[in-house]
Amino acid sequence: MGHLSYEESKKVVVKGLILLGVVTLVEVAIALFANGHITESFDIGDTWMRYPYMLIMIGLSIYKAYFIVYEFMHMRYEAKGLAASVLLPTVLLVWAIVAFFNEGASYGDRRELIDKKDQEQVEPTYKLKKTSMLENTRELKKEDFK
Repeated sequence: MGHLSYEESKKVVVKGLILLGVVTLVEVAIALFANGHITESFDIGDTWMRYPYMLIMIGLSIYKAYFIVYEFMHMRYEAKGLAASVLLPTVLLVWAIVAFFNEGASYGDRRELIDKKDQEQVEPTYKLKKTSMLENTRELKKEDFK
């Protein structure tokens, strides 16, 4: 935006803020409608419709993040290599967040089993013979060093 005049830059920022406001209002309306706050007869609950709802909300949120990074953080005006070097760690961060949530959900599903296993007493399958260290030694002979 360095090549734009002050008035042109102001118009770009206002258009961006209006776009972000509209997308946010759409997100809020979808959330209120899907959870039954606008019409009580329509509540998606835990039905199959929850998945498209989540995908729509995630898509709108990703679009807002993309717009903010590319317009307000001026990534649109940078070289392609720099933009790629910023986006790759972001993709890896998203992958790490998904992996950690998956791992946490797995632990949560198995928590009762893990607690039960932690409280079990385990008997050893072998008996240890208590001996001193010197009982198992022998005197060294000259043949040992050949």
